[in-house]
Formats: sequence, structure tokens, C-alpha cells
Amino acid sequence: MDFTLVIRHRLEALGLEQRDLAIAAQVTESYISQLLTRKKAPPAPDRTDIYEKIERFLKLPIGELMKLAVVQRQEELKRKLADQPTPLYKEIRDLVLRKCKPDKEKQIRALFEKQPFGELERLVSQKLLDVVKRVAREELENENWVHLVAGLSGRSYEQIRVTILEFLDTEVFNVSIENSVTFLDPLIESWDIDLATFGMEIVLNHRVAPGRPKRFEFVEREPEPIFKEEPGLKEFLNETSLSGDATEQEIEFLKKLRFKGKRPTSLYYYRELQNLRDPLHFRAEREPLPAGRG
Repeated sequence: MDFTLVIRHRLEALGLEQRDLAIAAQVTESYISQLLTRKKAPPAPDRTDIYEKIERFLKLPIGELMKLAVVQRQEELKRKLADQPTPLYKEIRDLVLRKCKPDKEKQIRALFEKQPFGELERLVSQKLLDVVKRVAREELENENWVHLVAGLSGRSYEQIRVTILEFLDTEVFNVSIENSVTFLDPLIESWDIDLATFGMEIVLNHRVAPGRPKRFEFVEREPEPIFKEEPGLKEFLNETSLSGDATEQEIEFLKKLRFKGKRPTSLYYYRELQNLRDPLHFRAEREPLPAGRG
């Protein structure tokens, strides 16, 4: 069966209209129309929440539309592979450079212009896009956030949901000026890159995308040495009376403990776990004093 034909058939069988489906999926009727006339490809299943809403509304088995969408997207990809990717729009490049740290902007601009849409420009653009898309995907079902972005761009809630769904399906080779104005510009505060290591730091606009700066490293490193699991740790993990309530983070900590000579027992790891949980063994982090006070 075909993705669009399944939806059309269910709409007809249930006596429903496209606008009914648009309301249920919280998108515009125009977006549904473009999906059903193949003017838009179905969005990637891992980047959207629309399929579950449509399947529930049309009383379809969960996952059916996703499978059909994957097949249709694969066919679309085969047709696009023959096309040569085009560079970013000048407006998008200007936006990317404007967000760059001021002391690096001139140098980065020269490198971009020397090799248009070369490795550096693609790397920077891709990482900015990845970070913003991650925020958009996490906040897609947060109505307050969607309303906030809608207000910033002067659009309706349904219109901005459509824009987010389309943006989540965007790749660096086809990012649009609209994507940049709606997402990259308001969500990215600044970015910096170390041209020696290609490590990047991306700072988000805390009003729209709270969180710490995102850091990416691209330096080749030697692999960490491989250690065999301690027999005592294995016994500790197998004994639920000792380790049954241990969290993944606590177990990871215990696995990283290293010893020379003597081999620890399962009881040692149990006591180490209790020490790790005991607040008396740790100092509370002191908050900085308010400005002007010693």
C-alpha cells in the first residue's frame, strides 16, 4: 500500500475531511494537502510526532504509517542522489558568520570565501543545524515553547508546528532562509571554533533554549586502555541483595575503580556504594557570593 493512498482511503471510509485530519495532527490543512498530493515527502519518523496523531485519529495500527513513510522517503532519496548539492544561500552564510565570536569572524569569513561550502563551512553549518534541531525536537510537544516561537515569528500555533516538522526533516544541503530566520537566528546566541582541533562551542539563547553551551571535539585520541571486570564486581552485580538498587551511574563509577595487587570482594563494592551515597563524605558546592559582598 501507498502512504498517501492509505490516508485518503481512511478519510473516505470514516467520512472525514482533510481539515479534520489537520486539526487532529495540529498542523495546517495546507500541509496535509501537500502530503496527500506528494508535493511534500513524509517527514522522517524519528523526527516527528505526526504519525502517532494521524494513526490514532484514523484508527490505524500503530507504526503502519511510519513503515510506509520510510519506503516513500527511500524512493525520494534515490531520485535525489543524482542531483548535485548546492551551497547555502548567501543570507544563511551571513547569519552563520554573524553568530561567530567577533574575534574570529574575519578569519572564518576569509576561509569560507576561499573554499565556498567547503569542509569548514559544512562542518560549522551542520553542527549549528544539529543543535537547533535537537532543541526543536525536544520541545515539539511543549505547547508553551511552540507558542513562544510562533509569537517571535508572527505565525499561528499550527503554522509554526508545520514549520518545525519541515525543519526537523531538513539537511545542511537544503536548509532554507525561512529555517534560518525562524530557528537558527533566535536559538543560536553565538559559536566559536578552535581551528587547530576543530572543537566547537555553541551557546544557545537562554530565553528560547535554556541549557549549557554545547561543545564538540574532533581531535583524534588514543583509545582508553581496556580493563577486565573485577571478579568481586561481577559477584556484587550478580547478588541482588547487594546491588539491586544501584543506578547505572553508580555502577559505571564502580566499574572505573582500579586496583593493584589485592583484589576487592563483592562486600568491598557494597561498602563503596554506601560511601558514595553518604552525604557526609562530600562537601556541598558553595554558591558564589552576591556581587559587592566579600
